[in-house]
Amino acid sequence: MEEGRQMRGEEMALTVKQRQAVMQELRKQYHHASKKEKSRILDGFVDLTHLNRSYARSTLRAKVAQGSRGPVHRPRASMYTAAVLPALTEFWHLSDRLCGKRLIPFLRRMIPFLETRGQLNLAPAVRGLLLHMSPATCDRLLSEVRRKGEPWEHPHPRPGMLLLRQVPVQTAAEWNRTRPGFVAVDLVTHEGSVAGGEYACTLDVTDVATGWTETRAVRNKSQEHVFAALSSIRSNLPFPLLGIHSDNGSEFMNGHLIRYCQHEHITLTRSRPYRKNDNCFVEQKNWSIVRKTVWYLRYDTEEEVLLMNKIYQSLRLFTNFFLPVMQLTHKIRQGAKVTRAYDTPCTPFDRVLASPCISEQAKEALRAQYQKLDPVALHDTILQDQRCLQDLVLAKKHDQLHIIPRKARGWQLHPVLSRF
Repeated sequence: MEEGRQMRGEEMALTVKQRQAVMQELRKQYHHASKKEKSRILDGFVDLTHLNRSYARSTLRAKVAQGSRGPVHRPRASMYTAAVLPALTEFWHLSDRLCGKRLIPFLRRMIPFLETRGQLNLAPAVRGLLLHMSPATCDRLLSEVRRKGEPWEHPHPRPGMLLLRQVPVQTAAEWNRTRPGFVAVDLVTHEGSVAGGEYACTLDVTDVATGWTETRAVRNKSQEHVFAALSSIRSNLPFPLLGIHSDNGSEFMNGHLIRYCQHEHITLTRSRPYRKNDNCFVEQKNWSIVRKTVWYLRYDTEEEVLLMNKIYQSLRLFTNFFLPVMQLTHKIRQGAKVTRAYDTPCTPFDRVLASPCISEQAKEALRAQYQKLDPVALHDTILQDQRCLQDLVLAKKHDQLHIIPRKARGWQLHPVLSRF
């Protein structure tokens, strides 16, 4: 016990000022000492002050005195010059403002594609940086550009009518995500915050396995128009239609569609009432494909519906053949925290080619169609048709002008790749 008190007394022998004086004196020796001498000085300093060795080393490495030159920590010079951001911004607009994880695969596919056609001539330094950029760096460089955009206020659509007993319920966890042909469908309304009267709607169809998305505009939500649009979409799918999953709206839950699915041996399922996550695969496309392209305006004329379908014809080629998408592979729950993992970003076109369930004849037809496509021309066509669609809305009577957004997001009305 006496020895313990004596040792604690020795530890308490140095005051704070004395310890600082010792530190200041040893720093001068430590900075000019060799490696072995530094180790000896550090051992003696730790024995004297009983400090943690790592902390003692950091104190001896500090500056000797005010005004003296200590260790200099220089930040690493940035690889990405000012010439990279304009090119990256233009490709970001061309891709419809993808996130970094999806934009990088888009760049690596699009840059060689445009160069082989003579539509792009980038400086070698800029081209190399764009092709070797990481998703985190891409998001960091585009942060200021993204910040200028205004967030949309998402509406809350009313739930549809309850389903009859003929159609079974299916949740998102019960989907077959390995075989193409099982699609989720939904109807997006274009009432423009004015629910009265007749207005156009968009039928959105998304394949669960590949992410292939088709859209059609219809005059109203009657079962006749919706069924005609669904039949048209079925003929354009690069794979046979095996199953349809919808919400509980009467445009889908009707005897005509049920009899058609039974006759064609197509599986028909529905979501649970008031559970939008059961139809999550198509609900996410309602914003990224439909709303970002035709906005939240009111369309109620035949001319507007025809122009919307013209936009959708170009949009289906651009999104399905050139825009990479990510799909959820699994998620892990730890208490209240859910960690989600996604696969490598890949276009729906590539997912269709990689599927063993699709015939080689259908794949060859898709490859031939892909070689004839021009993404820049498709993008410019969409922008031009958007201007026409906006002009039609502006030409309406004055009481409908308040529904025009202050600034349209998504497909911006500006030329793409104008700098190159």
